Amino acid sequence: MKKLALLVGGALALACACPGAQPVDTIRRISEAGTINLGHRESSVPFSYYDAKRHVVGFSHELMLKVAEAIRVELHLASLTVKLVPVTAQNRLALVQNGNVDLECGSTTHNRERARHVAFSVSFFRIGTRLMTARDSGIRDFPDLAGRRVVVTAATTSERLLRLYNEGTGRKFTILVAKDHGESFALLEAGRAEAFMMDDALLYGERAKAVNPERWVIVGSPMSSEVYGCMMRRGDHELKRIVDKALADLMRGGEAMRLYAKWFERPIPPRGLNLDWPPSRELVELYRDPNDLPLD
Repeated sequence: MKKLALLVGGALALACACPGAQPVDTIRRISEAGTINLGHRESSVPFSYYDAKRHVVGFSHELMLKVAEAIRVELHLASLTVKLVPVTAQNRLALVQNGNVDLECGSTTHNRERARHVAFSVSFFRIGTRLMTARDSGIRDFPDLAGRRVVVTAATTSERLLRLYNEGTGRKFTILVAKDHGESFALLEAGRAEAFMMDDALLYGERAKAVNPERWVIVGSPMSSEVYGCMMRRGDHELKRIVDKALADLMRGGEAMRLYAKWFERPIPPRGLNLDWPPSRELVELYRDPNDLPLD
């Protein structure tokens, strides 16, 4: 009987994880409980991270709070309690799938593989995967990594791309894997790695935290172009409808670009460095015509 119970439990778990599972109704739960669980990152500067006082701040975090307010208005709630749940690159999908997080807006790439397990909102950012290195390292693009040590954050699309690239070149460089972006940059600063591969926006964010930002440069032709979206559970159709409309309104109405200027073109916490990174033509076009399509 015990073995049968385990088999039945496993079958139910697989059924809930499959694309054809019954639709979920997070909006109803939010309405009844008056609470929404928002997933945030701890060190994805300037998207979602802790400032010097361990308050959650950042570009995508502000977008997510505005979406939460749109949900409150849609549900005609007098108030909506926001519970902030820290997530990592390793556990973010699982926490959305198991219901601990209703909505995650950080720096999560929307690709076809992830879309088999979670749903994504319309995209709110577009990046390229590049390298950060010391100004005098001699590294200017991916072919220059031969014989070097390269760090990448675990469970990211950059890790997968870097491993595929290294396999294709005959394993010419050493890959180090860190638990988060902050640890990746710490390895670079300490000299244990000579380059750090990640989304260009996140590299600029880590550079902003450096003791000597001018020492570091972002280089290389992008290995890939990717888009970020907010994650929800698959089948959560009503929540996705509200989130998509709220984000599209922020983009078309100009508020998303005003937030972009705040986080990418002005001084930001914790050191007050200006990333000085104007919006790309592709991002401007995305905000003019929002969509939820992955780029892979």
